[in-house]
Amino acid sequence: MTEEWRGWRVAAEEALYGPEGFYRRPEGPAGHFRTSVHASPLFAGAVARLLCRVDEALGRPGTLDFVDMAAGRGELAAGVLRALPDEVAARTRAYAVEFADRPESLDGRIEWRPEPPRGITGLLFANEWLDNVPLDVVETDAAGVPRLVLVRRDGSERLGAPVAEVSDADARWLEEWWPLGSEEGLRAEIGLPRDEAWASAVACVERGLAVAVDYGHMAGTRPPFGTLTGFCAGRETAPVPDGTCDITAHVALDSCAAYAGRAPALPGARLLRQRDALRALGVTGARPPLALASTDPAGYVRALAGAGEAAELTAEGGLGDFWWLVQPVGAADPIAEV
Repeated sequence: MTEEWRGWRVAAEEALYGPEGFYRRPEGPAGHFRTSVHASPLFAGAVARLLCRVDEALGRPGTLDFVDMAAGRGELAAGVLRALPDEVAARTRAYAVEFADRPESLDGRIEWRPEPPRGITGLLFANEWLDNVPLDVVETDAAGVPRLVLVRRDGSERLGAPVAEVSDADARWLEEWWPLGSEEGLRAEIGLPRDEAWASAVACVERGLAVAVDYGHMAGTRPPFGTLTGFCAGRETAPVPDGTCDITAHVALDSCAAYAGRAPALPGARLLRQRDALRALGVTGARPPLALASTDPAGYVRALAGAGEAAELTAEGGLGDFWWLVQPVGAADPIAEV
């Protein structure tokens, strides 16, 4: 197996989601890296407020769906249910979409499944999902021709066939969304599988909102040598497709937005930074008034801790730089003022 040369998409699919893949390990993603969900319960609270806004936009349906894509161990879905007002929680049907087995301690109200349900009325929320949708990597050779990068299980690489000979669709995507120059050694990650995955997820929403949160890049600012990397035990590492580390790459979210927007009668998507989205949902990071320290010392300490957590979620150069891809479906955009 170590000697088999494969494209990164196939290699990462097995390394992440195969029988012994990284995302099936018992410690879960939280054992290796920190997402907004793990950083603070303020994030789940903000998503709960967003779900309430979707609920209002939909006219408070009898059943309100919340779908947590790439749910890890269900932390976000559980946090959203805890943060919802009782009346809304009573109508909410929560789903956690994940390949791994259901955690034994998970809230019994959450349905665990390997794919999202169809006909969603409510909110589909994908936090750091698309960056783990496997994709192929290309690199220009000495003649400036983009070739598929092949990899072995130990992480060693070599160049394969020109991408145009392997897949017309991939070649077209590359030309439209990440054109490479003629310099040798330039790299790109072909985002078509992520476009298709996002469009498929959006198609599951009958009425409501779909949101993807991820680190990404836009046309004109693509990194010249790609972004493929690994994470293990809280540290960035070389991407090795052997199941021992996360394998991730930044997302061309503008491409995802355009691809999903090709659906008939689907309104345009919006892209905004996490700091702006969270502030619109009440996560400001403002320090509590100092006077509170004398009248309610415990409350002041709690508020100060909350301000620190909010600052982490909205920080420039950190989690605040994440992009939110917001796609309304048959309903008004509930954070349109941003």
